[in-house]
Amino acid sequence: MTQPTIQTLNAEALSGRLQQLAQGAGIQQWDLGASCSTDTSVQVDRGEAKQMKGAQRSAITLRVWNGDGLVGITSTSDLSDSGLARALSGARDASAFGNAEETPAFSTLATAPLAPLDQPLHQPQPILSLLDTLKQAERQLLDRHIAIGTVPYNGLAQRSSERLYLNSEGACRHQTLTTASLYLYARAEEAGRKPRSSGAVRLAYGTTELDIAGCIEEAAERTIAHLDYAPIETGYYTCVFSPEAFLDLIGAFSSLFNARAVLDGVSLSHRDSLGDSVAVPFLSIRDNGLHPGNVGASAFDGEGTPTAPLDLVAGGVLKNFLHSEATARAFGVAPTGHAGMGAKVSVGADWFEIGATPGSDGGQQGLDRLNHSGPVVVIDSLSALHAGVKASQGSFSLPFDGWLVEGGVSRSIEAATVAGDIRTVMKAIVGFEGLAKITPDGLCPYVWVEGLSITGEA
Repeated sequence: MTQPTIQTLNAEALSGRLQQLAQGAGIQQWDLGASCSTDTSVQVDRGEAKQMKGAQRSAITLRVWNGDGLVGITSTSDLSDSGLARALSGARDASAFGNAEETPAFSTLATAPLAPLDQPLHQPQPILSLLDTLKQAERQLLDRHIAIGTVPYNGLAQRSSERLYLNSEGACRHQTLTTASLYLYARAEEAGRKPRSSGAVRLAYGTTELDIAGCIEEAAERTIAHLDYAPIETGYYTCVFSPEAFLDLIGAFSSLFNARAVLDGVSLSHRDSLGDSVAVPFLSIRDNGLHPGNVGASAFDGEGTPTAPLDLVAGGVLKNFLHSEATARAFGVAPTGHAGMGAKVSVGADWFEIGATPGSDGGQQGLDRLNHSGPVVVIDSLSALHAGVKASQGSFSLPFDGWLVEGGVSRSIEAATVAGDIRTVMKAIVGFEGLAKITPDGLCPYVWVEGLSITGEA
C-alpha cells in the first residue's frame, strides 16, 4: 500500500490571487480563513474491524466589507480562480444585508510576529497499520481482567491539517500540524452486578509517539477500580476532583471569562467585574494555548491574532477576559487571540492551566485522597455537561463516576450526582493534591473542594 503524504497550501500565492481578483471586482477590504484536514481513523470490536474511515475536509470562509463598513460572508471549498471570484462576489452581495450592530474589523495584531511552536510533522501511517495497532491494544486491555468483556468505544485516528488567515492588508498566516489520538473505553461486568465502564485517551503529534501502553494501563485501572461499588448516602461532602473533571467543570463555565458572553448578557461576569474576588486567594487560572503539553496548539486565532498566555484569575481575582477584535474594541483593550471567524465573531478558550498562584500558600498542604480518614468523594469524571450546566446562572447538577474514601478505604460509588454553584466552588477550594497533570483540555492537579451536595441513588 502506498503511504499517504502531507500536502500543503501555498498561502502567499493564494493571497496574491485573492488580491488580484478582489481589485478586479472593486473590493477594497476582505479576509479569508481556511481550515483543511485529511483524517484517517479505525475502530475495532473484539478483534475485528468495526469501522475504517478516511476523509478530506475543508472549511473556507471569506468576508468582504462594503463601502458602508458592513460585512458579508460566504463559504466555499473551491480555491480555483473562478471559485474564489464567485465567493468574493457572493460575500460582496451579502454585505448589503450586513448587521450594522455587528461590524468586525481587522485585528490590530493580524500582522504581529507569531510565537514559535515546536510541532514536528509526522507522515501518516497506512490505515491497515492503524488497524493492527488498535487490535493489539484492544486485546491487551481485554486480557487485563476477566471481568472486562468488551471495549465498546475505541478509536485510533491521525490527522494532517492546515490553517490559513489572509487579509487585504497583507496578513498571511499559515500553520501545518499533524496529530494522532487513541481512545479506549472498557466495559466490565461480574455476575449479579451492574456493568461498569471507564476509559482513557492519549494524544501525540504522530501515531508512533502515542503512549499506547499508558492508555491501556489507565483504562484498565479505572475500569477495575469501579467493579466493587456501593451506594452513597445523600449529603454534603468534601470532594476531590480529578484534573479531567475539574477542567471539564471550569470549561463548562468559561463564559465567566468570555467578553462576547459578557457583552451579550449571558455571563456571570459584567463589564466592571475585572478586579473582583471570584475564588480563594491561592487559585490561578490561565489560558495558555501555547503550552508544550497542548498537542493541538494554534499559533493564531480566526482573525490572525497571535495566540498568547492570558491570566484569567490570579490570587483569586478576575484579571482578564478572552477577546476577539470586536470585543477588545468595545472594552478598549487589545485582542487576546481567542476569536473565531464570522459576521458575529465567537470567542472561546484554548487550553487552561489551573493551580496555585505563585507566591501564595497554595491552600492546605499534604493532601492525599487515598489515605484520608474521610469521608471524601473522589470525582473521576463528570457526565451530561451539555444538560446539567446552567452557565448563565452558575448552577450545575451532574452525574459522575467516582469513589467514596473512608478510613483510607476507597470504594466505587454506584450512582450519584454532584450539584452546586461554580462561584461557591471556586471559593470553597481547600487546596491542591499532587503535581499538575497534562490532559487534552489543560493542565491541572487534583482539586479539593469542601461542602458539595452529593445525591445518591434513591
